[in-house]
Amino acid sequence: MNLIYNIKDKPSAGQILLFAVQQLLAIMAATIAVPAVVNSGTGSELTASAAIFGAGVGTFVYLIFTRNSSPVFLGSSFAFIGSMMSAFSGAASMALGYWGLIIGAVMAGLVYVVLALVVHFAGVKWIDKLMPPVIIGPTVAIIGLSLAGNAVGDLTSSSVADSGSVYVALVCGLVTLFVTIIASTYGKKMLKLIPFIIGILAGYATASVFALIGNATDNPALVVINYSAFKNVGFFAAPDFTFLKGSALGDISGSYLVTLFSAYVPVAFVVFAEHLADHKNLSTIIGKDLLEDPGLTRTLLGDGVGSMAGALFGGCPNTTYGESIACVAITRNASVVSIWGAACLCIVVSFISPLMAFLQTIPSCVMGGVCVALYGFIAMSGFKMLQGVDLNKNRNLFVASIIFITGVGGLSVSFGPVEIRTVACSLILGILANVLLSREKDEE
Repeated sequence: MNLIYNIKDKPSAGQILLFAVQQLLAIMAATIAVPAVVNSGTGSELTASAAIFGAGVGTFVYLIFTRNSSPVFLGSSFAFIGSMMSAFSGAASMALGYWGLIIGAVMAGLVYVVLALVVHFAGVKWIDKLMPPVIIGPTVAIIGLSLAGNAVGDLTSSSVADSGSVYVALVCGLVTLFVTIIASTYGKKMLKLIPFIIGILAGYATASVFALIGNATDNPALVVINYSAFKNVGFFAAPDFTFLKGSALGDISGSYLVTLFSAYVPVAFVVFAEHLADHKNLSTIIGKDLLEDPGLTRTLLGDGVGSMAGALFGGCPNTTYGESIACVAITRNASVVSIWGAACLCIVVSFISPLMAFLQTIPSCVMGGVCVALYGFIAMSGFKMLQGVDLNKNRNLFVASIIFITGVGGLSVSFGPVEIRTVACSLILGILANVLLSREKDEE
């Protein structure tokens, strides 16, 4: 792919701000969704502003460890939602559960540190043998395809309870999608670099027009945008950081630590596989092997320590975001300075209440329109990795088939508080099939 801005390129200050806003919009929905899901399941009070702040801090840590060589943003990890719920369900009190989030994230981060040490001494050649393109390609594709249902669901969803027509939501979502596509394909200069900002603003404006007409005519079917976040909003408010909500550490029992260990550590090994897939995908996009430079050791340390730092503030372990990688692919902007800008913007925005309110009022259908493009690009990146794979060989055909079918079918397995999600299940089965068929010889 011909990049407009390469990794070390430095756009102007105004461009960096726009690129930072675009990255923030790309990762925002998923990042603030994780604390919302945990709150609904546990009664906890994690906040979107703290999660955004934690994502910014986690990204800072990642960029430092990777020596400004890997242009990707870290956000709240969905894989740890079950683990986070276990931190509260096993706690003696709600206040203790907040410390459980931090301790669990440290346990998961230490898994990455141990894996980084293994890679440092053993190298990465074994990873290339264990997970060749016939495995990584379909796995990356499944990351995008497994999110397709979320994108379509959001595309037809209203942000107002018991209000808003599916068709109005669909119109707003499609306006967002097609304006994004047109800006990316036909836009000149800056428009081509910020298609998601243009698309989201167009979708937001469309939803606002429908809402204005709906409120004026007392027709709730036209109202798909919820402005309640703006009610009684001040200008400045410090995020409610997780480490300020916990009780005395002396209340933590050994059995509770065992609960946290069993909930977080196995999931960290699963997320390790997704870490590899994301960096293989990003390597293909930017034309540089990130497992060699800055090296898998550094990306693992950045991801692991970044998760610890992010959870300290926002409660959520972080992970590299496919949405951020897709944003790089679509805009062809791989400048790491843009990622630094996005991390800084997250921290600033988390303190400014009106900006947080605006982000939270972006309708689900509008974000759905953006996600159709983002998740589609993730899937297509995986398919591109298969171009050099000989699918006439039974070994490759079976391995790819197993990953696709189990991934599209949504296979997942739970062991108590530990859930092996769809992408990880598909990847594990693909690796097992590849090892089983490793003795296949080329036919004459």
